[in-house]
Amino acid sequence: MTELSNQLNTADLSVVVVYFLLILIIGVVASCLSRRDTVQGYFLAGRNMNFFLVGASLFVSNIGSEHFIGLAGSGASGGIGVGAWELNALMLLQLLGWVFIPVYIASGICTMPEYLERRFGGKRLRIYLATLTLILYCLTKISVNLYSGALFIQQSMGWHLYSSVTLLVCLTALLTVTGGLTVVMYTDSLQAVLMIGGALYLTIQGFIYTNGYYGMKEKYMMASPNITYIEDTYNITVNESDSCFPKPREDSFTMLKGITDDEMPWLGFLLGQTPSSIWYWCTDQVIVQRALAAKSLSHAQGGTLMAGFIKILPMYIMVMPGMISRVLYKNDIACVPGEHCYQVCGSESGCSNLAYPKLVLGVMPSGARGLMMAVMIAALMSDLDSIFNSASTIFTLDLWKRLRKSASNTELMVVGRLFIVLLVGVSIAWVPIILQFQGGQLFFYIQEVTNYISPPIAAIFLTGILWRGCTEKGAFYGGLVGSTLGLARLITIFVYTPPKCGEIDTRPWFLTKLHYMYYSALLFSTTIIVAVIVSYFTRKSQVQDLARLTYWTRNVSLPPSEKYELGLIKSENSIKKSDERDIPSDAEDEVSIIDSPPATFSFKQCMVKSARFVCGIKDPADVAAKEEDMVFPSMHQDRREKIFLSAALFLILGCGVFMYIFWSV
Repeated sequence: MTELSNQLNTADLSVVVVYFLLILIIGVVASCLSRRDTVQGYFLAGRNMNFFLVGASLFVSNIGSEHFIGLAGSGASGGIGVGAWELNALMLLQLLGWVFIPVYIASGICTMPEYLERRFGGKRLRIYLATLTLILYCLTKISVNLYSGALFIQQSMGWHLYSSVTLLVCLTALLTVTGGLTVVMYTDSLQAVLMIGGALYLTIQGFIYTNGYYGMKEKYMMASPNITYIEDTYNITVNESDSCFPKPREDSFTMLKGITDDEMPWLGFLLGQTPSSIWYWCTDQVIVQRALAAKSLSHAQGGTLMAGFIKILPMYIMVMPGMISRVLYKNDIACVPGEHCYQVCGSESGCSNLAYPKLVLGVMPSGARGLMMAVMIAALMSDLDSIFNSASTIFTLDLWKRLRKSASNTELMVVGRLFIVLLVGVSIAWVPIILQFQGGQLFFYIQEVTNYISPPIAAIFLTGILWRGCTEKGAFYGGLVGSTLGLARLITIFVYTPPKCGEIDTRPWFLTKLHYMYYSALLFSTTIIVAVIVSYFTRKSQVQDLARLTYWTRNVSLPPSEKYELGLIKSENSIKKSDERDIPSDAEDEVSIIDSPPATFSFKQCMVKSARFVCGIKDPADVAAKEEDMVFPSMHQDRREKIFLSAALFLILGCGVFMYIFWSV
């Protein structure tokens, strides 16, 4: 791979600089205009986002740098099969919009663990899910994004890996800390346009180099490395008849394959991958929080529809560019596992993860390379800022609020921002650990790990929303059994690592014969069965206790005494402010980031104002006035909205089914 100094010029770097300036300007403006001084304003963007901002943020929160690297790499090595994940997302986004979001909005919740507590009662489900989610964010989502983003930067720009990741993480955290979800969603909108535009341009350029789609298809099926070139260049001996010699699969252009296929068994994908995708698209805080920020149910559903239509694109702008890269750089991307791959990219297992950066530096003209560099930075930052904000929301409202029941609005704002700073520290400290993993193993391990952890969570949410008879004990013990089985297999795959190409597979039969997707389906069904059996023998909730907490009771009126959690925060603040009226007048002369500063200007006053701006804290009177105005998304939909949204729903689902059939038959 050529270093940056030999490939990128002033025009390329100028594009990257302009991108950073645009992000900073949008972030500063959005920070000043947003209501960052309340829990609702910071964590849910004031619940005033339109469908475009919701849809763009849903898409960008999902598409990180690991998608560009991972989808392109999988496309290069195995064909279009990996595109099935994107079509699955297209459909499950609508499950979020039409089944889950109506319940979430009606119940008035802010986080997913909060919903479990309101639906089932008790605190153990809420605390368990909150803790598990934060661990997953730190050890999987953040690490995958950092690794894949850093890989692109290192290959294309020649920056030191650790310093570049540290810079990007700190810049992302700065935007998230100062502005909250409002800034995240506005910057996500710009990044969505940038990512789609840059990736489309690269795809078009790639097809030009390969004489269109059919030219690429023909050349891809012949894209094996040149033995003479390898032996002369790397001074190694290669046997073409060796089973490890990389040849394109005969079914490379078939998406869903036979039920015993080791990569994409169609039955395993539909039954086993779908539960994991339900967890991600319908119950994961990062995704759901965007829809909860919508101003109404119609805008939330419009956002899921918009994101669904955009999800058609990754198949063509991420997977296929990887296949194009294999055609153009077959001696590197399709390297022979072992010494050849190790000399190409430092990994004996394969170098397909280099497909996307290799294509960018090889076919993009001057200036456009800088655009794609900005695209990758946008993908990395958008995913990280979404994770930071969502993790902060969960920690503040699900854990800190449990420990500090009397926490004020100001305290929650400060704690939420400080937790993001802590996440930044953990993320940077995790970089050396990431470097110990091989790229290909990390990406596929993450896919498999998710399928061992998420199905029980998806089963609990799905059962709780669709079945009024599910009890707290049923949900808890069902999740406990499912998580135990998933953890058992997860530990086993790390104890018995997959053999290298050409080695004998000595792993237990349930690892070699039972595909992880089928095991995921087993976890999902087992959790539901246990939950149903236990619920049958335990006391069920009364109908009035389930008002607005299930799909069937989402429109039932709440009892007069029912209060939302945000409302409780407001009431506590009001009580606290009432108590503060009795404070002696001499105490008001002290300066803090909460109390009003003295009238005369001083360095101390300047520091106080700066701290207030970063933490989103204003004068107590101003905060009190805003806290009284609680906003909840409207559930009302007029007849025209329902007709339009239903027609769009039918269209997007039809597109998904058609593409599955078209690419699988």
